Amino acid sequence: MSDTLPSPQPLRSLDDWEDEVVARYPQPGQKAREDYRNYDAPARDNVREFYRLHHQHQTYEFVLAKKREYLTLDHRAMTVLEAMEYLNTLVDDSDPDIDLSQREHLLQTSEAIRADGHEDWFVLTGLIHDLGKILCLFGEPQWAVVGDSYPVGCAFSRRIVYPEYLDANPDRLDPLLNSPLGVYEAGCGLANVHLSWGHDEYLYHVVTQAGCSLPAPALYMIRYHSFYPWHREEEYGQLLDDRDWQMLPWVRKFNPYDLYSKSPVRPNWDELAPYYTALIDKYLPGKLRW
Repeated sequence: MSDTLPSPQPLRSLDDWEDEVVARYPQPGQKAREDYRNYDAPARDNVREFYRLHHQHQTYEFVLAKKREYLTLDHRAMTVLEAMEYLNTLVDDSDPDIDLSQREHLLQTSEAIRADGHEDWFVLTGLIHDLGKILCLFGEPQWAVVGDSYPVGCAFSRRIVYPEYLDANPDRLDPLLNSPLGVYEAGCGLANVHLSWGHDEYLYHVVTQAGCSLPAPALYMIRYHSFYPWHREEEYGQLLDDRDWQMLPWVRKFNPYDLYSKSPVRPNWDELAPYYTALIDKYLPGKLRW
């Protein structure tokens, strides 16, 4: 893993990033920008039930237990391409925006990044960012794998999606875990904060333990792209350190590609495979531990 940091970007608002990326949306057959992440009228009725279970069961102790179980990375050995194929049968119950396969979503994200002329490491990040969802295929329920993430071990923000369901989380009854800092220290940095367990954190460890050469912004995009209460709602500032503030613009830069590239147009994997196979071989070759 390389810690080489591309030139820092100015801290801009999420709206600025979105305006820059999605000026060409919606495309034919694609819904309007304001209709994405519409949880008042979700595309699938089970989205609300998904978050009820997610918010009830994602406790501090649950997260620590899942890290002990999965971050040994001894469940399977697969190449990135094998992981993409393995994942391809999954439909994400937390996502109200699209019903395409997981590989098609990954390709739409990476192709949108590539079309805007970004560096190849950024393109690869788009391709692999959701591969941690293979946890579902290891037998984990979707509420323990996907959905928006947020810190556990401290008070829950009321700007988390469906905050009313957090009232059933047992951690709400613990005075320490329901305090603003909880088990953490002010300015401790997100690297020292436990987020609700899911595919972001899992893939971050798969990639970093593989010794990849992706730069720090790519690793932040992988680890925190579901952390909407931070990068969209600007919550949990009491926990951030200087590194987190420096990386926030990169996570925001990734988010519109992840969100607004979703469309009914299916990418042609056969045409794209040679480019992406070479890119994977450059940064994440061979079999990885999962």
